[in-house]
Amino acid sequence: MNLLSRILPPSNIVLDIAVTSKKRAFEQASLLFENHHGISRTAIFQSLIARERLGSTALGHEVAVPHGRIKDLKDPIGAFMRLAEPIRFDASDGRSARLLFFLLVPEHATQIHLDLLAEIARQMSDSTLRHELEIESDPVVIHQLLTTSVGNDSHAEHP
Repeated sequence: MNLLSRILPPSNIVLDIAVTSKKRAFEQASLLFENHHGISRTAIFQSLIARERLGSTALGHEVAVPHGRIKDLKDPIGAFMRLAEPIRFDASDGRSARLLFFLLVPEHATQIHLDLLAEIARQMSDSTLRHELEIESDPVVIHQLLTTSVGNDSHAEHP
């Protein structure tokens, strides 16, 4: 079990969606959160865009973690989206992004927000896991990879 297991329901895994830009990806994620969780798509979209204006949320290796704070949200919620084709994401390594983790947190969340971002970054530093996420066709298996993976936790420093 990991932090993602608490915030990433299987219904929030979307594979091989065709979008042509970061804006279109944000629109699709906003619709998903609105349809599955009743959160205003406009609020989500505006939050994601506002955060992205501060600097790219791309991690490199075709991975990005767009995230935003949502007023009146009680608990963090996440989604994973694999794009049919990579899109430009202004990554520091100059690459596009294809594996997108969307993270919405309460307006005043602090440590949990940072812990979730750190966990995703730690997982995505594992090239084997990234490869599995790129080729796996079953959303249930993708969910299991993301929420039960303990192998990459062994690389983390523990106090």
